[in-house]
Amino acid sequence: MTRRTARSAAAAALPAAPLAAPVVGLKGANGADSASAWRAGRKRLRDHSVKRDAVIRVAARAFNERGFHNTSLDDIAAALEVTKPTIYYYVPNKEKLLFECFVAGLEPIRAALREVRNSPQPARERLNAVLRQYAQAVASEFGWCMVRAEHQDLSPSMSGQVRELKAEIDQGIRRLLRDGLRDGSIHTRDAKMTAFALAGALNWIAHWYRENQALTAAQIADSFVSLFEEGLRPRADASKPAKRASKAPRAATE
Repeated sequence: MTRRTARSAAAAALPAAPLAAPVVGLKGANGADSASAWRAGRKRLRDHSVKRDAVIRVAARAFNERGFHNTSLDDIAAALEVTKPTIYYYVPNKEKLLFECFVAGLEPIRAALREVRNSPQPARERLNAVLRQYAQAVASEFGWCMVRAEHQDLSPSMSGQVRELKAEIDQGIRRLLRDGLRDGSIHTRDAKMTAFALAGALNWIAHWYRENQALTAAQIADSFVSLFEEGLRPRADASKPAKRASKAPRAATE
């Protein structure tokens, strides 16, 4: 038996037990089977970055379907058609894997904040661009990790990093709201409370949205942004105190 034949026979003998709630054959946003990152790698030059992304994406879907504590690295390895030691080549432990899922979900929002920071557009349009990315991220396979990672008994160090990244997003949204107040494109009485309200509404998407629903993540994002835009649009009389209703004249006494 040649060395290549022996490796093939060993790979074929590897167990591939499915998850209780199967995640085998998971596909990414582009429709590609995540396990194909390894199957293709057996034919082409190995790409560490592509395979690491596949590990993170499959883990995110597994955490979303089964929860963090009910998902093992064995489950994730089985979904990817690799052995458990292969997972350790990309992440040191399951906690770090959850954190990487969280970071992957936040990155489109952070990128949007960086992109609009020096844009000449009105702040309302810049905020809409960020909120659209936020909604799509929460509606992605990373949504569960984005909104629940902080509550999964992480180490103090990891929890601190999660809070820091969340604070970065929060401060970015507040900054855009304050910019909108200055350029007159946004009306809000309290940037902090408005930022909390926006993030709270968007984060809740992860609790109810599933990919097999009629609306796509992009359509959900557009609906939320339209709602927010109408609510934050300046009114002509927004700065004027509401007029009190005039009292009805007293009836003449007889």
